[in-house]
Amino acid sequence: MNIFDIMGPIMVGPSSSHTAGACRIGYVARQLLGEELVEAKIKLHGSFAATGKGHGTDKAIVAGLMGMMPDDERIPDSFNIAKEKNIKIEVVKEQLKTECANAAGLELSSASGKKLNLIGASLGGGRISIEQIDGIDTRFSCDYPTLIVRNVDQPGHIAEVTSTLAHKSVNVATLNLYRDKRGGFAVMIVETDQDIPESAIKWIEHLEGILKVTYINISKEI
Repeated sequence: MNIFDIMGPIMVGPSSSHTAGACRIGYVARQLLGEELVEAKIKLHGSFAATGKGHGTDKAIVAGLMGMMPDDERIPDSFNIAKEKNIKIEVVKEQLKTECANAAGLELSSASGKKLNLIGASLGGGRISIEQIDGIDTRFSCDYPTLIVRNVDQPGHIAEVTSTLAHKSVNVATLNLYRDKRGGFAVMIVETDQDIPESAIKWIEHLEGILKVTYINISKEI
């Protein structure tokens, strides 16, 4: 347990789970999209759907999608800011396939036509869990520097990624693998103890069979 489990994060309120956590879900989703956002469908699930309006959950998610952190004073005005940026936002209530009571599904589209579907859950105290990416079940928090590698499911990728990190003196804290089917598409989630150099990320991006690499280090933004 740390101080954030007791006091919660520095944030624009009123709720660490419904506001701060929601903002972080939006922020991580925007990083995973990796391009300029033009359209977002936000599906509020469970408690997010029942009480999210009063807690500003929808505003917090939209703020995160535009790169804002939970302590950003612009969060209450996020819908107006999105409108100024010509970002189309739709918010609905929907039952999602997740056991978490505080969750949101995001369907995002970029200016180039790229799409991302994601389910994120808020665990309390501003902590989150990304439960699904493009139909592939996952589970990661972004509490540590986190490397998300999407690749073709074939031999050798784990060794290539971990050896690259070792060469840069980056210690792997956790490594989890997820895939839709054998020989299909896979997601590798690598949490590390140190910041990952940009040179390592660039090297991994150019490995055969790697589809996309995303690096998220929220601690650097706080």
